[in-house]
Amino acid sequence: MPEGDTVFRVARTLHRALAGHVVRRFESVYPALTRLADDTPLVGRTIERVEAIGKHVLIWLEGALALRSHLRMNGAWHIYRHGERWQQPARDMRVLVATDDFVAVAFRIHDVDWVRGARGVARHRALGRLGPDLLGPSARERPAEDSRAGTEADGFDEDDAVRRLRGAGALPIGMALLAQRLVAGIGNVYKSEVLFLCGVHPARPAASIDDETLREILRVARRLLRANVAAGSDAAITTYGGLRRTTGRSNPSERLWVYGREGRPCRRCGAPIVMAKHGEDARVTYWCPTCQG
Repeated sequence: MPEGDTVFRVARTLHRALAGHVVRRFESVYPALTRLADDTPLVGRTIERVEAIGKHVLIWLEGALALRSHLRMNGAWHIYRHGERWQQPARDMRVLVATDDFVAVAFRIHDVDWVRGARGVARHRALGRLGPDLLGPSARERPAEDSRAGTEADGFDEDDAVRRLRGAGALPIGMALLAQRLVAGIGNVYKSEVLFLCGVHPARPAASIDDETLREILRVARRLLRANVAAGSDAAITTYGGLRRTTGRSNPSERLWVYGREGRPCRRCGAPIVMAKHGEDARVTYWCPTCQG
């Protein structure tokens, strides 16, 4: 499943291509989406912005209507010029939004629906349950005129995130970081990398970790995520293919500290990296048994 930085890049690229332009064509294989389009015409509406909230992409149209999508494991948004050949088969198209200049196509996206306004976001089955967004601005970073100020999903409230993680009780911190209801935007890669950098074993109960360490975990996660969506970084609408780095090294074989390195020596102490699967979804975690002992 794509992590928060991947989804942020998707939304950023869609925003660059679509924001400020009028919808000229809308198609979907899902009756629930096309039914609303028939009842409330979408063609002719202006796309106001595209944003990421956690791992969700929202395409906001005038009239406070948003098309929400979640990429899950295999979904993707692509941008094409009119007449340009698609890189995915047409049978995998699920949603199409076209303007005068571009065609945005969602492939293999199954989790998608309409959301109406801020109240709809707050009441949404998934969006309304999200914890603080690691890629959202903190209260001191958010402009005062930002109408979204104070909303849980759009900003990052470190105190709230700490409370939520502590409230996870006996849940291992490695699993707690993946629970989007506690903190939004982190996935398997960053979970493993952040816990390594903070020297925390992934099996430790979340409630047993002191507030200072929980804050360090959150701050390291935000720093790494932000580094991978920094201005000037690649904005292709694909899942990562070698771009994500946590070590700061440019060599492709040295990008990550522990993730994907089972049995190989720790870059710090030389001990073999360990991997295990946890939870019903068998989510993988990598760690160093010495540095995180």
